[in-house]
Amino acid sequence: MKTEKSIFSPSEHSLSVGILVLPDTNTLSFAATVDPLRAANRRAGKTCYQWQFFSFEGGEIQLTTGAIVPTVPLTRDTNIDVLIVVAAFELERHSTPKRLNQLRTANRHIKAIGAVDGGAWLLAKAGLLNNHQATMHWEDLELFASQFPDVDVVHNRFVIDRKFFTTGGASPCLDMMLHLIRHRQGPEIALRVASAFIYDPIHPADAPQSLMPLASTEAANPVVAQAIKHMEETLEDPPQISTIASILGVTPRTLELQFQKTLSISPARFFLNLRLQEARRLVEDSRLPLSEIAVRTGFNAQSTFARAFRAKFGQNATQRRNTAPPESPFSKKGLET
Repeated sequence: MKTEKSIFSPSEHSLSVGILVLPDTNTLSFAATVDPLRAANRRAGKTCYQWQFFSFEGGEIQLTTGAIVPTVPLTRDTNIDVLIVVAAFELERHSTPKRLNQLRTANRHIKAIGAVDGGAWLLAKAGLLNNHQATMHWEDLELFASQFPDVDVVHNRFVIDRKFFTTGGASPCLDMMLHLIRHRQGPEIALRVASAFIYDPIHPADAPQSLMPLASTEAANPVVAQAIKHMEETLEDPPQISTIASILGVTPRTLELQFQKTLSISPARFFLNLRLQEARRLVEDSRLPLSEIAVRTGFNAQSTFARAFRAKFGQNATQRRNTAPPESPFSKKGLET
């Protein structure tokens, strides 16, 4: 491995991968990290990858589904080529000075370090991503960018910048692992791994993360998919449906009919629901003032936002915030620690 310029280079050597798991890690993100390595070994008929599960202190780590992962502690003597940090909830609580120092120590002797979902938060907190491009799950990108101004935060599905690589969640992680296999073992093995998961690897690294999965919609109706993409990009200043139709080169009536045919909902109602779902996420997963959440989701008046929120969710925003389960990566419990 010492002769390789990058882990994303053709190689006949087995790559030693350490997977650092935090409590309440998303189970799908964990599986998307390790299972492609297993599948690559099987499809290649040899040991292309070896892996070991780590945690900061060692012992059993419980994932979001209750599944238990046995781990060994990450120490300065850990001998691996790559470390991948997989994390989901309460990231600030997990970012203790001792743990951040463990990451800095690992960085000195490990060839590459990656992060899945919220794992980028810990790398950035440790100062490892300064002056690097990085991404994380789209729900937390804005907060991530505001907290770490020295990191060049991008909206991509995954990012590789020198020795660091970051992904936006489970599906982008699978894209990134297939990218790794493609560059190390070749496109044939990567396609066979993707086939094993019945997964079509159509997403390049710089494909933007979307608030909604649009692949099936795009296949069924590209006009509706393009309209939704435009809506996602203009939540804070929502245009009229007629304006969106004009941008797409269709009449408002045509856009209306296409939405009804594809999604059984009007474009105006869909757009309102999209804004309210984002508002609900911000209410539950952040400490932002409700007035700011209203502005961020395109409501010019707090009273209009309040009425729309109650009509959609059956309770006002304050009630929703107080009763929401503490599952956010930046939940109140995590921020107060």
